[in-house]
Formats: sequence, structure tokens, C-alpha cells
Amino acid sequence: MSNARGDSAGGVQSVDRAVSVLEILAQRGEAGVSEVAVDIGVHKSTAFRLLAALEERELVEQTQDRGKYRLGFGILRLASAVPGQLDVTQQARGVCEQLAAQLGETVNIAVRRSHFVVNIDQARGPSTVGTHNWVGELTPLHATSSGKVLLAYMTPEERRNVLASSGLARLTPHTITSQRELEAQVEAAARDGYASSIEELEEGLNAIAVPVRDHTGGVIAALSVSGPVYRFTQERMREVTPDVVVAAAAISHRMGHLD
Repeated sequence: MSNARGDSAGGVQSVDRAVSVLEILAQRGEAGVSEVAVDIGVHKSTAFRLLAALEERELVEQTQDRGKYRLGFGILRLASAVPGQLDVTQQARGVCEQLAAQLGETVNIAVRRSHFVVNIDQARGPSTVGTHNWVGELTPLHATSSGKVLLAYMTPEERRNVLASSGLARLTPHTITSQRELEAQVEAAARDGYASSIEELEEGLNAIAVPVRDHTGGVIAALSVSGPVYRFTQERMREVTPDVVVAAAAISHRMGHLD
């Protein structure tokens, strides 16, 4: 047990040192083994081993001046794996709050994670006190308006693979469990630029969603508005659709998209 604890502590220490090395290179631009060793308080041989391990992963690379290191392209590879949700959250916050205040309903920004939808930010209107907080929750693609929007802008092959992994579970009596019916709604979402969910995720809850795009024109998120069926009726949803489209366009513009 003591050896296991020692190995664990040593591993954490190594990770901490490796992160410190990356931070040093980020701040300085480049540094030598001796400089790194002094900064993190280790022997030169330890610093060399850390740099060698990071270099093997392409997280650092040697400059033309041998003995000096800088951040490598592996850092960019890791950064590009983040699908922009942090930027989307930041750029969408004010727009979501304004839309929630205007419509009096709950507004969410959602992205896809594997075969789920996850809400990454939420704004509540004045009528939604006590509304469920959806931020961080995984919800199924086929039963949510945001999910249908995200499905609509996948390639057919990718959509088939995702739905094959997730299935079409029935969550309420209104949940779509027919592949053909879902495909029809997804095609309509791609054609019309919005999708709806009528008590498909939860009984008594309706929602509408539209796509959010980045500078390339690709769909990176969905903006949704949801509310109780007694207030957010299908007629009301049709009325507010243009407002939701305008809000999503504003977020997309902030993300660099030019219509």
C-alpha cells in the first residue's frame, strides 16, 4: 500500500512538473534545460527527462539552437480538439440573456458530445424562476430540439453511426422512436433552419432550436428556447422562431461567420 501511494504521489509530481515546463515555455517562448531545471527546482537530468518525454509527444520541440526548447505543434493539436465551446459560451452569454428576457423563457447553448447533447450555458427569463438547470447534463439527440439541429448538419454516414450508438429510446409518449420519422424531421431542420421538440424529452416541456455557426460556416452549437407547454405552445413557438434565428445569427457573427 505504501508503495502504491508513493507511486501515485510521484506520478502527480511528474505531471505537475511537466505542466510547469509547458507554462515556462509559454511565458518565455524558449528555454534551455538548465533554465527549466532552475525554474522548477529539479536536477538538470530530471529536467532533461521531462523535456524528452514532452518532445516525444510533440508538445515541445528543439529550436535550431540545439539545447533550447519551445512549445510544439502537439499543443495546437490538443487545442484544436476543443470544439470551441468556451468561445461560444463567452460570445453567446449576452445574446442569450437578452433573448431570455425578451421571450420570458429558458435559453440554452448546446453542443454535441459523442451521441449526446450537452448544454454548456443557460439563461433564464423573468417567468422561469425555479426552472431546471440543464447546464452540464447529457440529453439524447433524437429527443431534443438542439439534438435534431446538430443531427441535421452531420453527414448522413456520421448521423447513422451516431444514432446506431445511441438508439431511439422512448422517454415520453411523444418521443420519436421511428427512424423514418426522425429522419424526416432532421431533413426539415436542415431545410428550414430550425427544429422543435414537443414534449419529447419531458412531458410538459416544449423547445425550439436553431444552429450556431463559426467562421467556416460549420455548425458548432445549437441555440434553444424552452418552456412549459401551457405557456410555450406550438403557436407561440412559431411566433418566436424569427427572434431565435436572429439571436443565433448574432452569436454566429460574433464567432466570425459572415452570412
